[in-house]
Amino acid sequence: MEPLVVNVVYFYPKENAESHNTSRYEVVNDENPTTVVRRGQPFNGVVRFDRSYDEETDIIQLVFTLENKPQMDTQGSMFLSSDAISDNNSWSAKLTQVQGEDLSFEVFTPVYVPIGSWTLRVVTRLRDSIERQIYVFDQDIYILFNPWNPDDQTYMEDCNLLQEYVLNDVGKVWVGSTKSASGKPWVYGQFDASVLPACMFILDRAQVPFYQRGDPIKLTRAISRIVNSNDDAGVLVGRWSGQYEDGTSPSEWTGSVDILQQYFETQQGVRYGQCWVFSSVVTTVCRALGIPCRSVTNFVSAHDANNSLSVDKYYTEHMEELDFDPNNPRGADSIWNYHVWNDVWMARPDLPEGYGGWQAIDATPQETSSGFYQCGPAPLEAIKQGVLGVSHDVEFMLSCVNADLLRWRVDPYAESGYSVVDTNDYHVGRMILTKKPFVFDPIGDEDREDITDQYKYREGTVSERIALMNGIRFSERAKRYYSLASNLASDVTFKLRELDSVPIGQDFSVVVDIQNNSDEERNIKVSLSAFSVFYNGVRADVVKKVEGRIFIAPNTSEEISIQVTASEYLPKLVEYCNMKISAMVIVEETKQSWADNDDFHIIRPNINIQFNEDLMFWQPATAVLSFDNPLEFTLTGCECRLASSGISGRTLRLPVGDVDPQGQFAVEIPIQPSRLGNVNFVATFTSAELKDVHGAASVEVYDG
Repeated sequence: MEPLVVNVVYFYPKENAESHNTSRYEVVNDENPTTVVRRGQPFNGVVRFDRSYDEETDIIQLVFTLENKPQMDTQGSMFLSSDAISDNNSWSAKLTQVQGEDLSFEVFTPVYVPIGSWTLRVVTRLRDSIERQIYVFDQDIYILFNPWNPDDQTYMEDCNLLQEYVLNDVGKVWVGSTKSASGKPWVYGQFDASVLPACMFILDRAQVPFYQRGDPIKLTRAISRIVNSNDDAGVLVGRWSGQYEDGTSPSEWTGSVDILQQYFETQQGVRYGQCWVFSSVVTTVCRALGIPCRSVTNFVSAHDANNSLSVDKYYTEHMEELDFDPNNPRGADSIWNYHVWNDVWMARPDLPEGYGGWQAIDATPQETSSGFYQCGPAPLEAIKQGVLGVSHDVEFMLSCVNADLLRWRVDPYAESGYSVVDTNDYHVGRMILTKKPFVFDPIGDEDREDITDQYKYREGTVSERIALMNGIRFSERAKRYYSLASNLASDVTFKLRELDSVPIGQDFSVVVDIQNNSDEERNIKVSLSAFSVFYNGVRADVVKKVEGRIFIAPNTSEEISIQVTASEYLPKLVEYCNMKISAMVIVEETKQSWADNDDFHIIRPNINIQFNEDLMFWQPATAVLSFDNPLEFTLTGCECRLASSGISGRTLRLPVGDVDPQGQFAVEIPIQPSRLGNVNFVATFTSAELKDVHGAASVEVYDG
């Protein structure tokens, strides 16, 4: 008798996918479907031999392998047996049914097994012989994290939330300013046929050892590194200059799939990304691999360049702001209008109890960590409590959300050459937003969730101060900076009126309220300015600046203001239309000084998406995109994109004609729905004069 010869192996990809929550992966639903399963959960298969199986004489061995030179953790070898016992820590294969030449079986994988694309060999021999037959299965088998399994490190107890944080393929990333935050729709597309192969390539490019690919701590840290291209030819090239002629402007991307597909095909960094693009790609990669993930936006986000847990701004004796840090040659601290990173969910067995759950990771390159541009995972609980002694990068994230703003003025009598003139302990980390689970609001913000309290205690509370001081206690540099900070006595108070938002094309004013609380007159030197800024806080262009002096009588109030017209700011706007107003004063009699600034957002119109008919599965239809041009001049060089994971072609790109001054833009785009049920659409419009106009819509696709 000869050893069994395998004719075919089949793993019931669609049936296994139902129980493994993987049925939405396109590769599962192809004509030649691929098996996508989750670790720590059995999946079924069948093997057909050239003759009937004889339990007394035939031995069948299944060998699953993750790499070319497998180690103990990257190979699973088991004998097919009717009495196999399953457990969470070992591979096993149980024979469930024998019908002639067909043997049905069930494979059990360890709950800690590395995720990736596994290969299978079926080895057969006779009990009294060393002669073997080896069959190589011609398809890879994807094994992913299993957050539905209580023993998996990524397990989320409220499994309903996994519908959002693993299975939702469309979402929003919040951008703008604290007072006018708007959700930017994004197609994550983690189930697209190109995404899983791209993810495997990403992990290879990041050189994550195969045996570490089952550890979400190490894996998400590597993902935060490889999504930017600063260290290792990663996915996205970052650029913040406004010049994107040799690539795609970050504002034009509508989803992650085009980025990942281009990276996989060219194996070169995709040009260009900024923080929300980095974050959105991270969300796609993590959700594709089975790690619960969300994009998070921190409004008024600090970049502490010298690990002082403070943001330090320096001024001359005349209160003119310096654009460098005289005490840090590596660069000045900065404050971004907003910054987007990610939270990933996992247990932290490497840390003391209480630090599991949401962990912050940041793929936007700002500072190196252990020699690479990577950040996290940092437990939100450690950030909130100011506990710096746990890994990874808690100190950096604490500064992002809760650093104090210290203003320093040249002082020849101070030991350091500078003295503190003002401290602001509420400016940084004004609001932290993410998308609310189970809700998608294409035109509003009903899907906005404020998670500030998950990162920090409410500003001004004793707990919030204790948390920051707790962090300072761990940092010698921070101790020195905060020991010098003290509020100076002053008899004149100032308040800069904050602007909520300004519709594009309308004028606005910069106003400071002054209260003289003394019994003496005061002469005050004032500087008011407005300038355009990139969203990362870098100044672009001065729009208007006025300097002068004002007299204020004892115990009276005054206001000073300047008006900025649309004709003054429109030519100087940069991408995303962020503006900053600034006020600086010196009281001549007492030498009291004060400075403050405020960020706000010039509001652009939204794209309206409508359909000329009911959408039917695989039937041609038409999408109509429209908005009103709010500007009094022509929009030129116009282009729009329409993206959805539920249409043929996924992303449709169309050059369009000029738009008249204050005229209506409208364009019809042919589409063909490729998925039943609720389908989400994301649209963007760009022109030489008006950029980052976007919109979204949700619509039902019916079975024709």
